[in-house]
Amino acid sequence: MSPWERGRGEIEGYLGQAELDVVAASDDLARRLLDDSERAAESARSLLDADPGSALTLAYDAARKAATSLLAAQGLRPTARGGHRVVQDAVGAQFDGPFERFGRMRRKRHAQQYPDADAAPATREDAEEMIAFAASCLDASRTLLESGQVGAWRE
Repeated sequence: MSPWERGRGEIEGYLGQAELDVVAASDDLARRLLDDSERAAESARSLLDADPGSALTLAYDAARKAATSLLAAQGLRPTARGGHRVVQDAVGAQFDGPFERFGRMRRKRHAQQYPDADAAPATREDAEEMIAFAASCLDASRTLLESGQVGAWRE
């Protein structure tokens, strides 16, 4: 089975619903997104004590950019309609590892960004969990991209 048979039906569905677009596959963009992800994760670590909520948000952005790097290498780009959710769904449909937890972490970030009146603010532990998640997404994305198995979605 080709690496891109896994999740093919889901990806075709996201394309059909205009949640993903097909663009030129770009290893350069994938590397740039990985670099952005690493910087965001470093920034998140630096804010742990001073601002756990911002650290959590930056760490989530690091994880999302790491995941998006895989899509860039495939020539897939999330649309405004698909947003963060389609990144979560697209990588979860195709890849193992930390991406299976993406939905829970996306909801945690959403709760931080758009809290209810009675919601507790993010703690250092919350931010540390998100930073660890981001690191695992970054490692998994880098490994997948370096393996040479991630190629253009459509030739």
